Amino acid sequence: MSRIIIAGASGLIGSNLCTMLDGHKVDILVRRPIANVPDAITQHVADPSRWPDIITTLNPDVAISCLGTTWKKSGKDAAQFRAVDKDLVLVFATAAHFAGARQFITVSSVGATKDTGNLYLRTKGEVEDSLALLAFDRLDIMRPGLLTGDRQNDRRIGERAAILAAPIIDRLIPSAFSRFRSIPAFAVARAIAKLVGNGTMGRFIHENEAIGTLAG
Repeated sequence: MSRIIIAGASGLIGSNLCTMLDGHKVDILVRRPIANVPDAITQHVADPSRWPDIITTLNPDVAISCLGTTWKKSGKDAAQFRAVDKDLVLVFATAAHFAGARQFITVSSVGATKDTGNLYLRTKGEVEDSLALLAFDRLDIMRPGLLTGDRQNDRRIGERAAILAAPIIDRLIPSAFSRFRSIPAFAVARAIAKLVGNGTMGRFIHENEAIGTLAG
């Protein structure tokens, strides 16, 4: 059994993940209470400025980041977007590392690289590079394609249109580029659950095919 701490548990992947970690001690960091969380999971409701202190008291074995915002939610402000998708992820990861976490799992994106003009992909790429510098015993980076699933109370008109078109678009994408196809959020969550506690050391990147294999 591992002690796991999750940030971003209210999101599409995080909410699925919370139902898949039976047998582990699970804590989640949230800014406001989440409904329908399994009874075995402990919620820590606090402003992110307090998260490092909470993490220190928990001494997690594994830390999982499903953090992420949207361009719309950030007020279409690059600094606000990066404050969540980069700064908060790294604050969480750094605190987890100093608290003794041996494994860190993060949700990034297919195509993530610091060498691009795309804000979203550049931010994800910078985060990946910064996490590597923290030298966790094991770092797992999930790079899914377009996530499909029901985002309750989260209207993303453009993304919804893309999800509806995904079955058609996926068939048009050659198998050599399958990493760019859509993937169910629950499959990503299941893959993360399977990775928890893996003792093989190193940095591992998981794209759609590997995620699907792990999810089974």
